[in-house]
Amino acid sequence: MKPIRWLNRYAEESIMVFLLSVMVVIISAQIMMRFILGSSIGWSEEVARYCFIWLVFIGISYGVKKQRHIKIDAILQVLKGKQQVVLHIIVNLLFLLFAVFLLVYGGKISTQILLWGQRSPALEVNMGLVYMAAPVSMLLTSLRIIQQLLQHIHMLRGGGGDKLPEEEQTSVY
Repeated sequence: MKPIRWLNRYAEESIMVFLLSVMVVIISAQIMMRFILGSSIGWSEEVARYCFIWLVFIGISYGVKKQRHIKIDAILQVLKGKQQVVLHIIVNLLFLLFAVFLLVYGGKISTQILLWGQRSPALEVNMGLVYMAAPVSMLLTSLRIIQQLLQHIHMLRGGGGDKLPEEEQTSVY
């Protein structure tokens, strides 16, 4: 059970730290090669670009997990207690529909590109693997939204009180 708990807590963070580290190392090596040795690494920009694409998409799931995604909280400030929980459930259901839509159609597109065998110019990597960032991240996002929905439903039934967790409450800066 510990590996599952660890994945639940640190999956997105670990992936994002790895991708960012790869980007920093490769871009730093590229800069050093260009300015110190006068030559460059031909594939470095492509690796950095693909790491960035994956980083952004995995960041969506992380934002959902931490409740840090973009939202307008004007209506939420007017509501109190269980009304806020109901609004969160509605918003999460809409977001889940969007994530499933991107999961299904992004999966179809990336599978098609995998089958076509389109390759990247410098690395010769199958471009379907790059396009897989959308469906993989939307799968993670869907799982995170379902976790939140279960928490909110539990709260609505009286299991967690009327108050939302600290990170979900509105904050005025």
